[in-house]
Amino acid sequence: MRIPVRTLGALALAAAFAATPARAAQDLLIGGGSVTGVYYQVALQVCSLVNKYSDGKYNCVGRPALGSVFNINAVNRGLLDFGVAQSDRNWQAYTGNADWEGKPVKDLRSVFSVHPETVLLVTRKDTGIRSVTDLKGKRVNIGNPGSGQRGNAMDVLRLYGIDVDKDIQAEGLQQHDASRALVDRKIDAFFYTVGNPSAAIEEPANSTDIRIIPINSPAIKRFVAERPYYVMTKIPAGTYRGVDEDVETYAVKATVVTSAKASEQMVYDVVKIVFEHLDELRGAHAAFRHLQPEEMLGGLSAPFHPGALRYYRERGFRIPKTLAE
Repeated sequence: MRIPVRTLGALALAAAFAATPARAAQDLLIGGGSVTGVYYQVALQVCSLVNKYSDGKYNCVGRPALGSVFNINAVNRGLLDFGVAQSDRNWQAYTGNADWEGKPVKDLRSVFSVHPETVLLVTRKDTGIRSVTDLKGKRVNIGNPGSGQRGNAMDVLRLYGIDVDKDIQAEGLQQHDASRALVDRKIDAFFYTVGNPSAAIEEPANSTDIRIIPINSPAIKRFVAERPYYVMTKIPAGTYRGVDEDVETYAVKATVVTSAKASEQMVYDVVKIVFEHLDELRGAHAAFRHLQPEEMLGGLSAPFHPGALRYYRERGFRIPKTLAE
């Protein structure tokens, strides 16, 4: 049977369309932190919103990572599209201090900030540790290299006059390992910078009697007063099992960063999705419960990425002059 040429042409056209794959979603990677920490939840929950509301435009994956320093460097090298980093590390990287001494990351760009993160020192009650000075001679986890918490731990120890090389047995464990090591009596205490409540503190608190040590010496308070990315704060009594009094310490903010090389439209899309579905983000984790849009523009040091800036201007948010390029 002969098939008309017109019919053959229509069939060929239909076959061509059928063989053409749908436009592939753009892959996005967001680097978080330890799997028991809130940074990882930031990465997971932001990606969940992006995947849900981008109409298939993006395929976003939130990954555990080694923390602030790693994330900033990975973003700068193009290995991550976004990274979560402490506000102090945001400032240090952009201005060329600490791990970036003399080598500022000038392509670093801010996207938004998230929850406040307290600098915690957690111990078991049976160690006899009641103050930072009691750490001398103890086994203390100061955080893995490449994490913001390690920098905070080093600052605290220095301000309390403790030599990390001589006065303590310092460990560099990732946080999920440190939490278990405290319960198993392999370490006596750990530092952790995290939003509250955190599973990394809840898990040992539910397995042993813990104590959270105040970090509030006059030297600490002077240190905080001199740095705009830090604030003094308190962990309310009852946040963790067995911690029945407020504990004074200081805090940074979690910030989401990207590179100046990132697509303006992509960053705009991600920011728009997050801010227009903020109620869902608030409900995803207790640390996000009190997020307010304009407060999410605070605690940042690197300038805003043009995509983020575009959205904030559309919303009429007040933009700090130092962040508007």
